[in-house]
Amino acid sequence: MTSQEKILNKNNEGKFICVGLDTDINKIPEFLKNDPYGVFKFNQSIIEATKDYAAGYKINFAFYESAGSAGINELERTVELKPQDIISIADAKRGDIGNTSEMYAKSVYEHFKFDAITLHPYMGKDSLQPFLDFTNKMNYVLVLTSNPGSNDFEKLELKNGRFLYQNILQNVSDWNRDNNCGIVFGATKLDELKTNINNFGNLSILLPGVGAQGGSLEDVSKTFNDNKRKNYLVNVSRGIIYKSNNADFAEAAHNEIIALNKISSSYKNSVKESI
Repeated sequence: MTSQEKILNKNNEGKFICVGLDTDINKIPEFLKNDPYGVFKFNQSIIEATKDYAAGYKINFAFYESAGSAGINELERTVELKPQDIISIADAKRGDIGNTSEMYAKSVYEHFKFDAITLHPYMGKDSLQPFLDFTNKMNYVLVLTSNPGSNDFEKLELKNGRFLYQNILQNVSDWNRDNNCGIVFGATKLDELKTNINNFGNLSILLPGVGAQGGSLEDVSKTFNDNKRKNYLVNVSRGIIYKSNNADFAEAAHNEIIALNKISSSYKNSVKESI
């Protein structure tokens, strides 16, 4: 099963929430902080509590790389926990030239065995080609991100009258010959989402920024419904995994993702499959 198929299958079940495992040792419950495998046990409990409701899992490499070899080990073990029919996304924001990019692609897709990755396009298509060569994976290219600094470069106006992010969107759409390209589009950028959604074509959309960053799940879900399309994942990290900081953290995560699914799937019935 390709990564694209995994996403659409979950969307058809009314599941659009991607759980972000940005697990910070300083934020997990106290009883796990002194456990040498505390992060892994935390992730294990979160995945077990949410796997029947999640459309994907996004693992931010920074939170694991910062702990050195022990963190990498926890990352490797965490990836193995998720069910095979749910997409795993390496939030690593890779993008380099030549053999370097080839090695990054092999690392993520062959060693860590992720289904997808986040990529930055600054160095052009050749820097992303080793990832695009994995035609059964999903490659999420940064287009318009959820942070305030996205205005610094992503929204620069070009001579053709378009913004830089719109130019990137067009290029990624052109590269999507194997339906293995997606884009990262911040859920905090609702006006831009409404303006550009008809240009998304067959691209898969990953939307960070709901919850702590201020994005609205209701607004995002309604926008996709109004435009009669699926093929998207809304990432929620802190709002799910840190819903409780006590022994009931997994139960709290379980209840929260159910609540979020009710919001997102309430728009499902009138949406035709888009691919």
